[in-house]
Amino acid sequence: MMAKSKAYRAAADKIEAGKYYGPTEAVAIARETGSAKFNSTVEVALKLGVDSRKADQMVRGTVILPHGTGKTARVIVFATGPAAEAAIAAGADEVGGAELIEKVAGGYTSFDSAVSTPELMGQVGRLGKVLGPRGLMPNPKTGTVTPNPAKAVEEIKGGKIEFRVDKHNNLHFVIGKAGFTQEQLDENFRAALDEIQRLKPSSSKGRYIQKGALSTTFGPGVPLDVAAL
Repeated sequence: MMAKSKAYRAAADKIEAGKYYGPTEAVAIARETGSAKFNSTVEVALKLGVDSRKADQMVRGTVILPHGTGKTARVIVFATGPAAEAAIAAGADEVGGAELIEKVAGGYTSFDSAVSTPELMGQVGRLGKVLGPRGLMPNPKTGTVTPNPAKAVEEIKGGKIEFRVDKHNNLHFVIGKAGFTQEQLDENFRAALDEIQRLKPSSSKGRYIQKGALSTTFGPGVPLDVAAL
């Protein structure tokens, strides 16, 4: 097992053993324990009381963080004609039809999000083996299959994030950078939580959010007081 760095141990010392922290306090600790060498990403992991094997308990959605993610997302768009021109004008990093589909089929995945017009999904669908495992497959449920790809590009570039419960019923999402202000991270965290709460399946019984932790890149996890969420 790799030894923890001095910086990691110093950060871990700020977290009281056996204590669970409310959102605001957890954010404050994360900001203190972020790396001094770079602007760490602040992430949240939640364990949900759902059964992701059941279609009616699959928690999946999107939310636009009020203060963005702190990162400019690279977005590609599968589109042709006027829709492609609008996507380019909206700031898409790469736009194309058959030629872009072939490029991705060949293993190109140097982007954070993919958007497609409905008419091209018949061709884009065959990219499932490349895009699916990376969570990059366009999907109408997340607004990435749309006749208006320009709007989707603007939202993603503006701080829209996607989240999806995994097979172990865990949910991971980014709420910004350690260099954000306390208020910015608090508001981003609350926006994401509100949407996750809104998506609680009616068939899910018992406590919905069972466990949680907030952390920075390479930093220790700060246990969350789920009752406070």
